Amino acid sequence: MFAIIEDGSHQYRVSAGEKLTIDLREGLNPGDEIQFDRVLLASNGAASAIGRPLLEGATVSAKVVEPMLKGPKLEIQKFRRRNNYRRHTGHRQKYTVVEITAINVALS
Repeated sequence: MFAIIEDGSHQYRVSAGEKLTIDLREGLNPGDEIQFDRVLLASNGAASAIGRPLLEGATVSAKVVEPMLKGPKLEIQKFRRRNNYRRHTGHRQKYTVVEITAINVALS
């Protein structure tokens, strides 16, 4: 069984037991439970349900594995020729790693 959920401005295809990297959620500890209630689609192969735009009463449960994980460093460089203009900065996005424990949806 799988589901497509929306978190922030991202959509994810998830199934039970899968690990998912989402944007940082502050104040979480390892082992905490998270509920995703914006479920767009759910399917178990034979039956499927498509939300318009969301499935009513459907949730996806997840457990926090790692509360804060830093992504790769992105280098930002600006340069204008012949003007002695150089700027160099960097950024590391912070993420939360969760493990999907259950998909709760009634398929008919």
